[in-house]
Amino acid sequence: MTEDSDLSGQTHFGFRTVNAGEKAGLVRGVFDAVAPKYDLMNDLMSGGVHRLWKRALIEVLAPRAGEAFLDVAGGTGDIAFRIIDAVGPEQARTKPVTVCDINAEMLAVGRNRAVDKGWLTELTWNCGDAQELPFPDMSFDAYTIAFGLRNVTDIPKALREARRVLKPGGRFFCLEFSQVTAPGLDKIYDAYSFSVLPWLGGAIAGNREAYSYLAESIRKFPSQKALVGLMTEAGFRQAKFRNLTGGIAAIHSGWRI
Repeated sequence: MTEDSDLSGQTHFGFRTVNAGEKAGLVRGVFDAVAPKYDLMNDLMSGGVHRLWKRALIEVLAPRAGEAFLDVAGGTGDIAFRIIDAVGPEQARTKPVTVCDINAEMLAVGRNRAVDKGWLTELTWNCGDAQELPFPDMSFDAYTIAFGLRNVTDIPKALREARRVLKPGGRFFCLEFSQVTAPGLDKIYDAYSFSVLPWLGGAIAGNREAYSYLAESIRKFPSQKALVGLMTEAGFRQAKFRNLTGGIAAIHSGWRI
């Protein structure tokens, strides 16, 4: 039994109970639908604050030249582009940043954005599942996943895969929505999540249901401390977290020793 599924083979898709085998397809459908407006919606939903959260992720990642980077669930390239900015395009041409996403539509958006930047060889694009990564053992120095872990069916399995593909001494970083810790902010956040977000999704992305799922999936995701526990069980050492914006988001990190 995993954090996300029970002994009957059922799991959650937002607040709905579904068969575990169905969830990946349902999640894929959500992101197929919103891929063209995904980055715009991130700006609108967060008032641009997601950019500060991603900047914080890159700061703790502290990319160095010569490292091999894997960004999972990073189809539109947002985190990978920031890594390239940090190490420099010339370095990335020597050791491209690897992007892996289960959703082909999101990867297509990322590729187009990279072409617009003139980055043709600085990244490699891979369609793959976070639970069964298409890479050999001990391939990467750093693994990042931003706003993607809560969408996988089996979070412990995805964490074990993350550890498998990291080299000894490799670092794991997860940026994800989490549980609000600031007093009084939780009620405001709930009202915003279940009223404003679906409205924005319908008005801008043409898909109210997708952003209702977003709000629900956040509430079903493990708490900060629970995720630290799952990381430790998966074999990561020095697992810890840092809250952002009163716990609306958090950065979790750990080492493969």
